Amino acid sequence: MTDSLTAKVCTPCQGGIPPLSPTEAGVFHQQTPKWDLTDDSTWIRRSFGFDNFVGALDFVNKVGALAEEQGHHPDIKLGWGYVDVSFQTHKIKGLHENDFILAAKIDAMA
Repeated sequence: MTDSLTAKVCTPCQGGIPPLSPTEAGVFHQQTPKWDLTDDSTWIRRSFGFDNFVGALDFVNKVGALAEEQGHHPDIKLGWGYVDVSFQTHKIKGLHENDFILAAKIDAMA
């Protein structure tokens, strides 16, 4: 993997392909170390902290705009002073390169 994940664009996943293996996910995880690999490497998650609700909401709106631009959407939990972001490619019930691409782009934005 010589290309930076932030330089890549999410590609539509039509399903019918296997999810990344834990080993493959681990390779991508090296480029997104602030994210946690969870549930037998079928999800990645990260929590972001903020000083107030408005800052957290602003971040959610930016993540939402990025997700729409990339055509790949995370699960987002918003509360006072925090945002939890989770990825899994639901069509394959596991991780795909797209999950790590968007995670890296969110890291760059944060």
